[in-house]
Amino acid sequence: MRRAVVLFNLGGPDSPDAVGPFLSNLFSDPAILPVPGLVRRILSKLIVRRRLPEAKAIYARMGGRSPLLEQTCRQASALEDVLRFKGADARCFVAMRYWHPFAEEVVREVRAYAPDETVLLPLYPQYSTTTTGSFLKEWRRSGGGVGRERAVCCYPLLDGLTDAWAAGVVEAVARVPPEGAANGVRVLFSAHGLPERVVAGGDPYSRQVEMCAAGIWDRAVSGLPGAYRADRRVSYQSRATPERWLKPDTVAEVEAAAREGLAVVIVPLSFVSEHSETLVEIDEELRGIAERNGAPAFERVPTVGDDPRYISGLADLVLDPMPGSRLCPISCGACPMAAA
Repeated sequence: MRRAVVLFNLGGPDSPDAVGPFLSNLFSDPAILPVPGLVRRILSKLIVRRRLPEAKAIYARMGGRSPLLEQTCRQASALEDVLRFKGADARCFVAMRYWHPFAEEVVREVRAYAPDETVLLPLYPQYSTTTTGSFLKEWRRSGGGVGRERAVCCYPLLDGLTDAWAAGVVEAVARVPPEGAANGVRVLFSAHGLPERVVAGGDPYSRQVEMCAAGIWDRAVSGLPGAYRADRRVSYQSRATPERWLKPDTVAEVEAAAREGLAVVIVPLSFVSEHSETLVEIDEELRGIAERNGAPAFERVPTVGDDPRYISGLADLVLDPMPGSRLCPISCGACPMAAA
């Protein structure tokens, strides 16, 4: 069987001039600003105008562009190699939601490839209507693929993902010098934030973040240095609008850990690639907050990227789907498997 596998993610600007259009695309999405169209257009312009100078400065610190597409292409290449090693006739494509390559561009490429099956594979381990849900709607609006089509919903407990993150946690905690760990180590599982109204509407994201963090910790804890006392918490970063967002906030948690004299280890568990939220927000801004508040040590676990364990796990999702299985209760009505 001939398969097309479409790896999709948020996207990011590829030049300084693209920052404004990228933000406009982001905040014009009804999944991000669920208000009537005219109101959304007005709000989007106001938000972009307010955020643009800061966003340009952030991307300037990364060389003027996001590294997300390049990393996603590496993930796609690695996945294609694993699938072919396993005997699958498969080709991997990369699509982004808010910048090139857009869904409509990739739909044309997939049609030209003429697969028997198209697998839509999110690079968001935890499902949200604002991420995976938004892309799938855009994919359908753009005409979809050809042949049988199947979308992977989520994989917060995927063995390859959990193993790769757990190994990173153990390595990061081990980098904390003994004197820095004298009072203990606080491992913060930091996920991208979400407005509280989205979760109140039945979005399963925060439940899956908690689930993912617990799975990683269960595998990591036995490998932590025996002399270190470590605990873990889940927190949320990257608030983007003035409304109430999920708590606790990562900044507040870093400050609290520092006040307690704890070393801080950050695990960006909702990000599988490095971009502004990890390279700038965590590595520079949160590190600075930790240092200014007297934290004895600060470490960050790298994203899983093209770690072979993670890529092998993605290959399993492509080749061995589990239709009908669900991780979230019926109360998570925005889950696409709510009727399962």
